[in-house]
Amino acid sequence: MKGMKIMFLVMLLSLAIAFMWNSIPIIKEAVHSVLDPTAGKLLDWSKLGGMILVVLVITAISTIFQKYGTDQEELKKLKQEQKILQEEMKKYKEHPEKLLELQKKQFEFIPKTMDLTMKPLVYTFIPFVLFFRWFSDYFSAFADYRFFGFLSWFWFYLIASIFLGSILRKVFKLA
Repeated sequence: MKGMKIMFLVMLLSLAIAFMWNSIPIIKEAVHSVLDPTAGKLLDWSKLGGMILVVLVITAISTIFQKYGTDQEELKKLKQEQKILQEEMKKYKEHPEKLLELQKKQFEFIPKTMDLTMKPLVYTFIPFVLFFRWFSDYFSAFADYRFFGFLSWFWFYLIASIFLGSILRKVFKLA
C-alpha cells in the first residue's frame, strides 16, 4: 500500500506540473532548453525518423527502469502462479462456488503485482509528462502534420511505443 500512496503523490505532482506548464514559465523554459536542442533537432531533421528514435530512447529508458527497478524473479513467480490459477479456473468453470474461490485467490495477486510494477513509474512518470507537454508544444507549430498522413504525434507515439516496447521487453527478458 505504501507504494500506491507514493505513486498517487507522483501522479498528483505530474498533473500539477502539466497544468502549470503555461502558468509557471520556468517549467516550460527548462524543459524546452533541454529538449529543443536534442529531441527537437532530431524531429527537425526528420519527423518520422526523429520520432522513431525519440520513442525508442524513451521506451528503452522505461524498459531499463522496469528491468532493474523491479524484482524480476518475484514477478516471474507471480505470473507463473497466475497462469496455474487460470488453468485451474478453466477446469472449474462449471462449478461456480469453486470458480468464485479461485477468483478470490486471483484478486490477491493484484496488490502484489501492482506494488512490484509501480516502483519504476515513480522515477519515470514526471519526465514522461514533461516530454508529452514538450511534444504538444513542438507539434503545435506543425498543426497539419500527420505521420503516415493520418496519425497525430500522440497516436504515433502510443503505437510506436507499444510496438518497440514489446520488442525491448523480449530483448531485456522482462517478466
